[in-house]
Amino acid sequence: MDAKEKLLPWHITRSELLLDRSPWMRIFSDDVQLPDGTIVDGYLRLESRGYVMVVPIDDERRIGLVRSYKKGVGAIDIQPPAGVLEPDEDVLTSAKRELREELGCEAASWHSLGTYTISGNYGAGKVHFYLAVGAHQIAEPYSGDLEEQEVIWIPIEEVHEMWVSGQMKQLGSMAALGLAFSRIASNNAMPERGEG
Repeated sequence: MDAKEKLLPWHITRSELLLDRSPWMRIFSDDVQLPDGTIVDGYLRLESRGYVMVVPIDDERRIGLVRSYKKGVGAIDIQPPAGVLEPDEDVLTSAKRELREELGCEAASWHSLGTYTISGNYGAGKVHFYLAVGAHQIAEPYSGDLEEQEVIWIPIEEVHEMWVSGQMKQLGSMAALGLAFSRIASNNAMPERGEG
């Protein structure tokens, strides 16, 4: 492709709501027109609530994770604390709320790891990742979620080994941890073991 050629967006010419399970998800069938004029009928688009995922690290250089059954995985899995955004809730406020609910913790400093669209083809909402450094217990966890869950704190190096070997089964968990490991490696936001 010539460097001067530009990619153009697709245009929705018609949209039909197929399933409305608000506030959790809506599925649309869109007819779209491609830049060359071709019409594609019935391209599916999924709208769902955005969510936050927090990688919390305490002063002992451990990552706080939640172990629970995940229906989409069909098994017990381990992930950083996460949850959906409440209507009109600020993203950082949501991240702090989820850390408090799921781990009973607050953190000394917060670092955004970015916001990403969940599916490049279907949409499916956005995920907002955070690194929470200096996490410390202030209360008992109470997520109010459907599933039973167990909070576990694992040294960063062990979590990295789990991540490399693919022991987590959810893409969001793998992405959040990968971004956190990259941030930790690229700056000195982390306390040395025993500091704090």
